Amino acid sequence: GMMIDEATAERLLKTGLVGYENDVSRLVKVKLTQGQFDALVSFAYNLGARTLSSSTLLRKLNAGDYAGAADEFLRWNKAGGKVLNGLTRRREAERALFLS
Repeated sequence: GMMIDEATAERLLKTGLVGYENDVSRLVKVKLTQGQFDALVSFAYNLGARTLSSSTLLRKLNAGDYAGAADEFLRWNKAGGKVLNGLTRRREAERALFLS
């Protein structure tokens, strides 16, 4: 496989995330803490901005239901209809970050 140095990897990750940060900023209509923002960027990075844009998570969040939005993270732990432990852990971590 291709080898890149750490600085390049860091830069690629940052530039890749900027798009998702912009998506979250555009889609969310309520005030966010840094933890909430970061959790949503992680979610959008993993699932895509389109998934976030049509989600109950976003609808609850924009209605001011932060607790309801936090619980929605946990629903997104399946791939191909199967619960995946890795996705369950990721969603639990995002929810914890959102609530931090």
